[in-house]
Amino acid sequence: MGVLTSISPTTGGQIASWPTHSADELEHAVQAAHAAFRDWRTSERAQRAALLEAVADQLTSRRSRLAVLMADEMGKPVAEALAEVDKCAVTARFYAEHAEHFLADRVVDTPAARSWVSYEPMGVVLAVMPWNFPFWQVVRFAAPALAAGNTALLKHAPSVTGCALAAQEVFRAAAAAVGAPEAVFTTLLVDEAEVAEVTARLIEHPFVAAVTLTGSERAGMSVAAVAARAIKKSVLELGGSDPFVVLDDADVELAARMAVRSRFLNSGQSCLAAKRFIVAEPIADEFSRRFADEVAALRVGDPHDPATQVGPLARTEQADAVQRQVDESVAAGATVLTGGKRLPREGAFFAPTVLTDVTPDMTVFREETFGPVAAVLRASDDDEAARLADDSPYGLGASVWSADVERALAVGRRITSGALFINAVVASDPRVPFGGTRRSGYGRELSEEGIREFTNIRTIWVGDPSAAAPQEPVE
Repeated sequence: MGVLTSISPTTGGQIASWPTHSADELEHAVQAAHAAFRDWRTSERAQRAALLEAVADQLTSRRSRLAVLMADEMGKPVAEALAEVDKCAVTARFYAEHAEHFLADRVVDTPAARSWVSYEPMGVVLAVMPWNFPFWQVVRFAAPALAAGNTALLKHAPSVTGCALAAQEVFRAAAAAVGAPEAVFTTLLVDEAEVAEVTARLIEHPFVAAVTLTGSERAGMSVAAVAARAIKKSVLELGGSDPFVVLDDADVELAARMAVRSRFLNSGQSCLAAKRFIVAEPIADEFSRRFADEVAALRVGDPHDPATQVGPLARTEQADAVQRQVDESVAAGATVLTGGKRLPREGAFFAPTVLTDVTPDMTVFREETFGPVAAVLRASDDDEAARLADDSPYGLGASVWSADVERALAVGRRITSGALFINAVVASDPRVPFGGTRRSGYGRELSEEGIREFTNIRTIWVGDPSAAAPQEPVE
């Protein structure tokens, strides 16, 4: 067995450590989740709703402690961490209210006496989750999965092990409150040196029905390959390099202000954050100036301080990677308007950065920048703006800003993405599906589509024995 250690990105000091689960303990966890599924799959919809209401109550009652834990383990500014917990509670209540409707049988008119489509649970769902939204990523998969009658296993990022165990406490306390099986939700602690091997073994386990992953392309390819070999359902939400397109008739002041919000949430460590800012030539200078001024004014500091807007990056290695991307782009001709460097202080701090004179061949355009760096490009007209925005292997979200909504939609429809926002910042919301295309992954989370991802969509046909002649099978 190994040890998982949480290191503060603010100070570099150790927060806590935990022994990993042995092979026997992992097997026991899978067995327990499967046993819990046998009971939970036939539970009343009212009990499932009650579980999620209890999850929301637990999140709300532990709100401050969970926010501090996020600030400790991955450097999230505490104000944003509190908002993350609140969003988790809202989503749990959303599925408590709407799951029964989303999963209701759909009656189909056929020659049968009765026929319908039902949405039935699949079994144990394994989730492999990242560190950047330690609770939101978990609730986003677990709330609909449990509402559908599945049980859940969580393999979280090792750097947020404290959050992973706190999530288990939340779900298990909720389960106890409503008489649900304890093992409807279990956190697995896996040795970092054995992550790929153990994850593959879990996916291949006969009691695991499906897997969902949010993370890097490399992790997604690995999980998808194993799931394909095992013929298991998988959902992947991977990286993103979202375009933020500002047309020449847009409200420049508003667009610049919203650009800051989109790019620098979670210290720039968000897959759906805008990363490539494509601005019409006539307003590019004004936008860049306003944008850089607002970014330079962002308060960087201790994530536990409620006034902090940008905290440290989650790991020193992450800050080093962002520095490389900036340095390579500047060497290729990009101009630093503000920031551009690691900050001379303890911890993994990187100055909020705006680069202009960016071209499509530069690193900050071609790669996903997972940190507080914005790349600004100029477009001569709508055609070039759409072409630059769509020039990416990713396809998670896109936003277009214009005084003319139809014009913005016309540009946006030429950009491949899982979500298109007009005059608004791309965000996930439980009322609408979330997911990507291209190398940003496949499948959907949230809304009606998300809860049905991990169901067996089953056709049920009741024959009519009084029919004059039975229907002949053709296949």
